[in-house]
Amino acid sequence: MEIWLNPACSKCRTAVAELDAAGVEYTVRRYLDDPPTAPELGDVVRRLGLEPWDVARDKEAREEGIDLPKDVAHRDDWLAALAAHPRAIQRPIITAADGTTVVGRDEDSLRRVLGAEG
Repeated sequence: MEIWLNPACSKCRTAVAELDAAGVEYTVRRYLDDPPTAPELGDVVRRLGLEPWDVARDKEAREEGIDLPKDVAHRDDWLAALAAHPRAIQRPIITAADGTTVVGRDEDSLRRVLGAEG
């Protein structure tokens, strides 16, 4: 299991506490220090069943100057922009060994990814 997180984020700290409580092994990726590439982001949003703009934090995207149409024609532009400005990526993103991927901001998402590890 891998978790992309920002240690300053309370939702990330909650997710880590839940992973620890469940006793699962995981790797931490501090995505602000080790930003994902556009292809990595593309893979993650595909596994999530979302589009890149769906995993963008609106306020941070605006602050980073990301002002792109939310349509398939601009999908690659979104991926490149988020890779260049990882602060605008929603967090935490957790991927289980079987490829199940969630944005772990709520109990249901955390349960789903923990169930994939079981």
